[in-house]
Amino acid sequence: MQAPLLEATLYSQYIEPIIQRVTLYAPDILIALVLLIVGFRVIKWVTKLVERGLQNRHVDENLHPFLVAMVRFLLIALLIVTVAGQCGIPTTSFVAILGAAGLAIGLALQGSLANFAGGVLLLIFKPIKVGELIEVDGGFGFVKEISVFVTVLETFQNKTVILPNGPLAGGTITNYSRIGNIRADINFAIRYGADVDKAMEIALGVLKSSDLVLQDPAPSVYVTSLNENHIALTALPFTTVEGYWDVYWGLQDDLVKALGEAGFEAPFPQRVVHMQQG
Repeated sequence: MQAPLLEATLYSQYIEPIIQRVTLYAPDILIALVLLIVGFRVIKWVTKLVERGLQNRHVDENLHPFLVAMVRFLLIALLIVTVAGQCGIPTTSFVAILGAAGLAIGLALQGSLANFAGGVLLLIFKPIKVGELIEVDGGFGFVKEISVFVTVLETFQNKTVILPNGPLAGGTITNYSRIGNIRADINFAIRYGADVDKAMEIALGVLKSSDLVLQDPAPSVYVTSLNENHIALTALPFTTVEGYWDVYWGLQDDLVKALGEAGFEAPFPQRVVHMQQG
C-alpha cells in the first residue's frame, strides 16, 4: 500500500504541475515557434526585396550591404520582441535594455557614426564622384574611392590621402571636374616701357598653339596689375582636368622662351633718383 501511495504523492507534487504548465504554455510556445520560423522566412524575403529596390533605384552599391544589414537587424529585433511577448516574457524591460544598449553603442561610436552619416550623404547626393578632381581641407587630388566611412584621394604627387567622411561632408568641397574643363591662370610680367600689346599677342599665340589648351572657351591674356617694378599679366587658358598641370607648368616655360626670343627682358627692381644741385 505504501508504493501506490508514494507514486500518487510524487505524481501530485511533481508530475502533475509539469503537465499543467506544459498544457498551459504549449499553445503559446507553439505559436512562438511558428512566428519564429515564418518570421525568418519573411525577413529573408523582405531583405531580398529591399536589395532589389536599391538596385532598381540606382542607389550607390557601397550602401547596399549596410542598408540591407540594417533592415535585417531591425526586423530580427522586432521578431524577437514579438516572440518574447508571445511566450509571456515582459517586453517593456526588454525594449528598455535594447534602447540602453543602442545608446551606449552610439556614444562609444560617435565619431564613426558621424563619418558613416557623412558617407551616406556623399553617396546619396553625390557632390563628388570617383575620378573627379577636388580640393578640400586636407587634400587636393583625384577621388579614387568613396566608401561608407572614408574617401580616398590620389594627389598629383601620387600620394594617397584618406579623408574621414564626417568632416568632408560638413566642409567646403571645390569640385574642379563637374563643369568639364578648368582654367589654368598663368602669371607673368614685363618691364615698364615694353610693348604690352606685343607681349599679349605673343602670349596668346603660345596658348593657341598648344594642343592641350581648349579653344572653346577661347584662351585670353589680360593686364592684371601695375606693380612697383613691372606690369603684371595673366594668361588664361582652359584645359581638361587631366591636362591641368601640363598646361600650368609647361606653358610657363613656353611663355618665357617666346618672350625672350622676342626681346622681352625679365623685369627687375627699379628706382628713380632725382639729383638736385644745391
